[in-house]
Amino acid sequence: MTTSYSVSGFWRGVVIATTVAGTLDILSAFLFDILVKGTPLGVLRGIAAAALPQVDIGDPASAALGLIVHFAIMFVMVAVYFTFAARIRPLNRFAWLSGIGYGLALWGVMYWAVLPWRFPTLFPVLDPEEVAMQLFSHVVLVGLPIALIARRAARWHATEW
Repeated sequence: MTTSYSVSGFWRGVVIATTVAGTLDILSAFLFDILVKGTPLGVLRGIAAAALPQVDIGDPASAALGLIVHFAIMFVMVAVYFTFAARIRPLNRFAWLSGIGYGLALWGVMYWAVLPWRFPTLFPVLDPEEVAMQLFSHVVLVGLPIALIARRAARWHATEW
């Protein structure tokens, strides 16, 4: 099957989408946690603890590890979307719908599979306000930027790098 991306356009798009969606997502997590009296440091330490529960390396190092883990996960989410978008052209043609769908899919996987598996006593959260914040983050701040950047990246060529 042929792809609609140049190699450099694909990877440039993946890096840009990871940076944009990852930054928007982590900032929304910070904001939502602050609203319930949490801290950005707590968010990052929680991400690190979820990935490596036996590792306690102190606050600054745990926060740095949490940020690395967050962006690594986002990189995988972006690379998966770009891989499909490179082969299934309607994903780029209907980027707005594809982004909404991908955001919903990511939310479903994260909140109904990954987090309940990792933290079975805490998830799933069924509070309507919490679910609305989760959906906003995953659809508007993650799924849509990934899809829109993927559509744009399909037009980039090696000479534009």
